[in-house]
Amino acid sequence: MTVLNRDQLVELDQATLIVLILELQQEVRALRDQLAKNSQNSGKPPSSDGLRKPRSLREKGRRRSGGQVGHEGHTLKMVEQPDHVEPYAVSACPHCAADLSEVEVYTIERRQVFDVPEVGVEVTEHQAEVKQCPRCGCQVKGRFPAGVTQPVQYGSRLKAQAVYLTSYQLLPLARVCQLVEDFYAHAPAEAFVLEAQATCQERIQPALDSIRQGVIASPTAHFDESGVRVEGRLNGLHTAGTQRLTYYAIHPKRGQIGMQAIGILPHYRGRAVHDHWSPYLKFEHCQHAFCNAHHLRELRFIAEQYDQTWAHGMARLLLDIKAEVEAAQPEQASLPPDRIAAHEQLYHHLLRLGFEANPPPDPPPQTKRGRKKQSPARNLLDRLQRHQAETLTFMRDVRMVKVKQKVSGAFRTRAGADTFCAVRSYISTVRKHSNNVITAIHDAFLGQPFMPATCAAMPE
Repeated sequence: MTVLNRDQLVELDQATLIVLILELQQEVRALRDQLAKNSQNSGKPPSSDGLRKPRSLREKGRRRSGGQVGHEGHTLKMVEQPDHVEPYAVSACPHCAADLSEVEVYTIERRQVFDVPEVGVEVTEHQAEVKQCPRCGCQVKGRFPAGVTQPVQYGSRLKAQAVYLTSYQLLPLARVCQLVEDFYAHAPAEAFVLEAQATCQERIQPALDSIRQGVIASPTAHFDESGVRVEGRLNGLHTAGTQRLTYYAIHPKRGQIGMQAIGILPHYRGRAVHDHWSPYLKFEHCQHAFCNAHHLRELRFIAEQYDQTWAHGMARLLLDIKAEVEAAQPEQASLPPDRIAAHEQLYHHLLRLGFEANPPPDPPPQTKRGRKKQSPARNLLDRLQRHQAETLTFMRDVRMVKVKQKVSGAFRTRAGADTFCAVRSYISTVRKHSNNVITAIHDAFLGQPFMPATCAAMPE
């Protein structure tokens, strides 16, 4: 917008001034909306909130903090067979100084301390005999165990812990090496961690193939994408997962090109749960359902910034439906038809109130091309009306569970990013199966990676 001085403003006619004021009002509103957005009322990441205290979308519960009545708890309990026993004899009475060394023990009071033993790196030397055959004169050497290939090397357990720390606990390479030194008094180089990750990626490839095929065959899968920097450039981190499987992949493109290259959505025939981003809807061979966590954030923004009652009501409706779905019996495939009809009727009523509060914008002047820019509230209303089926799908599928995992960070190399995604996919899937992560990584180094059970392929 051109900045006008005082003399120029005085020369403007009333109609031009009105147009200018309206444009300025829209610009001020847009700037205020931009400043008011955070991770709780928009799609901005939590890292952009600064020192602002986050507010959860979940409602405050009626139960007090801590353990509830009837909860068994997780208090430490004594074991019957401790690893070590330290006896403390009584030799004299502290009251009268009588000798008690020969007195029979009346009872024993027990106290147990749970702790970890002092740890350190153990060095195992493998010695292969070398002999000369008396018949043919050839030298014959004993066979080393599989994996023992270098004169000096680290073992699979230490490699598994290094991969766990950097890929699951997300520690930088230098801190992983420092932690290993503090725990074991032995400091490896950063190259050791990188090599361990690369080897792990190679060993878990069969599991990754199984995870990918399992997601494709699943009747319901959840998709998300986020930005991540690789080699200084913004890339798309794509996530595809189910309640039991997780698959990560990085591609230079975040949109449909990247989704096509990852190779899951083009072959998926089930119900894809995602946000309302349009590239997902380009895949027409599957059904679509919108994640209402995104809608709740936008509705909060409309309610807070524009003080519109329909937004409060719509958020309340979505949360009420969610609570009703969660309370449904496991054998139910959907809510009863009368409950679905009642929720849809209220949904339409709230949309009508929203459109009344947000009429369509005036058509743009003939001097300007394109559509008149709409308010955030109007944009959201149009989407909720146009995609009602995708928004309310969860009423008809009570088994739908939204599992979202985002990973943020920066990678210096493409290979490092791909390795991280591969190992993270494996680790997340292991966790979803309630298995020990370090054990699963160690098994992968031994050539026996955890293989998730995949569901039967869906019909085309």
